[in-house]
Amino acid sequence: MENKQITILGAGLVGSLLSIFLAKKGYQVTIFERRPDMRKAGAIGGRSINLALSHRGLKALDAVGIKEKVQENCIPMPGRMIHDLEGRLDFQPYGKEGQFINSVSRGGLNELLVNEAENQGVKVEFEHRCTDVDFESASATFDNGSTVKADFLFGADGAFSALRSAMQKTDRFNYSQDYITAGYKELSMPPTADGDFALDPGALHIWPRGEYMLIALPNLDKSFTCTLFFPFEGPISFEALKTESDVTAFFHNKFRDAVPHLTHLEKEFFENPTSSLVTVRCDPWVKGNTALIGDAAHALVPFYGQGMNAGFEDCFVFNQLLEKHGQINDSLLTEYQSLRIPDANAIADLALYNFIEMRDKVADEKFILQKKIEKKLNQLHPDKWVPLYSMTTFSDFRYSEAWALGRKQQAIMDKVLDQSGIEENWENLDFEGIIHELN
Repeated sequence: MENKQITILGAGLVGSLLSIFLAKKGYQVTIFERRPDMRKAGAIGGRSINLALSHRGLKALDAVGIKEKVQENCIPMPGRMIHDLEGRLDFQPYGKEGQFINSVSRGGLNELLVNEAENQGVKVEFEHRCTDVDFESASATFDNGSTVKADFLFGADGAFSALRSAMQKTDRFNYSQDYITAGYKELSMPPTADGDFALDPGALHIWPRGEYMLIALPNLDKSFTCTLFFPFEGPISFEALKTESDVTAFFHNKFRDAVPHLTHLEKEFFENPTSSLVTVRCDPWVKGNTALIGDAAHALVPFYGQGMNAGFEDCFVFNQLLEKHGQINDSLLTEYQSLRIPDANAIADLALYNFIEMRDKVADEKFILQKKIEKKLNQLHPDKWVPLYSMTTFSDFRYSEAWALGRKQQAIMDKVLDQSGIEENWENLDFEGIIHELN
């Protein structure tokens, strides 16, 4: 294979992984990143929200031979732990025995991937902010006045991508961005005085409260990274909590069992940034000798834990297509976007849907009953009834297939749950008949 020159905009998670795939195929890859080197002291800025690494992401990491290295820095979470207003706990497994998602540090994983990229011969240029792109010549112009030309250019530069911004100025480019009414703020839960986890580390902890929620994910240093998802405006909102005493009273009322462990609550609430949550969709992803990938093509809200996994799956699918077509050409690029755009739109819908589930439904008795019925259906017919969460998180179903089948299953379950006396008699359901409705 010719050693073609590839430029990647963005040394984040997806750009770094993509560079490793391409370098292993013999391409000469240079990444240009607008931020300073995240491996240098004090350079990590912006979001540090923990990520949930699951099957799709692990599959991509395994394909480049670094899955085990990454898993050494992960904490397995086989389920969610629901905290009610009184502090009572309810553990809800995510899938079957042995299935789990993994809590991983965004910064730590990014460093590992950049190091691995450099080990594969990838050149990484930091503090290069792209200001313009020429699609046909695959050239990028940077804020220092330099222009770099390549054979092909990828935009892996996030939700506010420079490549996508350039595409938005062209004819027949479809683009939408939608912010939800909630934002998020990170809070920290340090280890206990004796150096242990303050909560069970084997779960993603959720305090679901209807219109808002608090979550907590474990870290290797025995701390938890907590995230408050909360309306920007309204009677219960970031806007409404104006003083430290407001914050203290609100958390004591709504997240009582978390408060003793949030030792810097008031300080962090007012000093840590309040960030917004956006869904980005666009079409096409390919223009000339350039293509979008990861958040640049499909930014998601984080409620299905699939943003990184979806971006890593983009890389995995692109690599499969490269093996099929032998080189980056029009056929490969056409197939890439025809496969990934429907899946990106589906996981965007799923992520928005799961916000409602996490903040509200997980504490609902009918939702919990549905999970029991679905578990039984899956045990009886593992090849026919797979819960939507399992299809999305633990399988190779395309996102678009999972979402379509999930909607069909939900329509069936809605009818089942409407049956009189279902709470007492669910174990006597006609499970064969339910399965028959899927056909």
